[in-house]
Amino acid sequence: MKSNNGKKMKMGGSNFFVEVALLCLILFPIYGLAERPLRIGKGGSFKILQVADMHYGDGKTTPCEDVFPSQMATCSDLNTTAFIKRMILAEKPDLIVFTGDNIFGYDVTDAAKSLEAAFAPAIASNIPWAAVLGNHDQESALSREGVMKHIVKLKNTLSLVNPVEVHVIDGFGNYNVEVGGVKGSSFENKSVLNLYFLDSGDYSTIPSIPGYGWIKPSQQFWFERTSKRLQRAYMAKPEAQKGPAPGIAYFHIPLPEFSSFDSTNFTGVKQEGISSASVNSGFFTTMVSAGDVKAVFTGHDHLNDFCGELTGIQLCYAGGFGYHAYGKAGWARRARVVVVNLEKMEKGGWGAVKSIKTWKRLDDQHLTAIDGHVLWSKSSAGTRRKKQIGGT
Repeated sequence: MKSNNGKKMKMGGSNFFVEVALLCLILFPIYGLAERPLRIGKGGSFKILQVADMHYGDGKTTPCEDVFPSQMATCSDLNTTAFIKRMILAEKPDLIVFTGDNIFGYDVTDAAKSLEAAFAPAIASNIPWAAVLGNHDQESALSREGVMKHIVKLKNTLSLVNPVEVHVIDGFGNYNVEVGGVKGSSFENKSVLNLYFLDSGDYSTIPSIPGYGWIKPSQQFWFERTSKRLQRAYMAKPEAQKGPAPGIAYFHIPLPEFSSFDSTNFTGVKQEGISSASVNSGFFTTMVSAGDVKAVFTGHDHLNDFCGELTGIQLCYAGGFGYHAYGKAGWARRARVVVVNLEKMEKGGWGAVKSIKTWKRLDDQHLTAIDGHVLWSKSSAGTRRKKQIGGT
């Protein structure tokens, strides 16, 4: 290591150790030493509210799309805001996740103000929240990077522009969040649930490849490294585990593998085609190889709200949430809820994740809950592993 004047630094100099320490923090960031921003509460469960495709515009002056004519006079972005507030009060989530197309750039006068208005209910709730970008967020005066940089400045968000330890990565809004075990339990110093957020892009920039964007190799490399690091930590002492902690991935544009399902093998509805990228970048295979991701949640196709399992991973849509977004008159806007439950230990207290469940709520008079089912459970995963190796 050299000083600014090019001379070799003495090993005993204080500046040397300061620079080494700073370099180590850059190359090998310290994880898990500080209090995690998220931790599962004493009740042993953790709830996530997913909000997909708000398409927020300019507030009360922005008209609704695809509602009955009788609703048009009084329907605007404020209906989207009211729906979020109702969902927060009804579900009391531990985390709110916005999966892109948070604003509809073409109809936005001031992107920064529209972003603040769109996220206002989450900010006011003092509940931690995270966001990724869709394909419409940047279609105003703010670039894609500019939108993400504004989001990360807002109160209570866990969003990051990109991983602090990665200097070259495609997109904006690639980051992970660790959810710590219950305070005072044997898992309090481990992340029992890992959340991955990725920028699935907007549109292809390669002339010979039309259509939407995709998750690039640099992002997949970051995901693989992060997954391996988290798995090593989870399977190390104390309380060493035999397998990885479950992971959940959130991004906007569905993968081509979402086309693998029909009405016989999913829960929910499929009312439009799968608008994935026209190329398969291999991210699904990357997740399968990593072995920790149990579910993927996207938006983008507003009239689809199904979940289907493929090779041990649940691929799920949230269904359209926003009123200034295409939909279907008479088909209620909706939100997806995910609950992660821990395993009760024999000697009391809470252990690792036991199950992951989901349902949706409709923006009707009663916030009707539909399609509740188990996405993943520790017991079924164990049975599947036995079958794979020839056990009973």
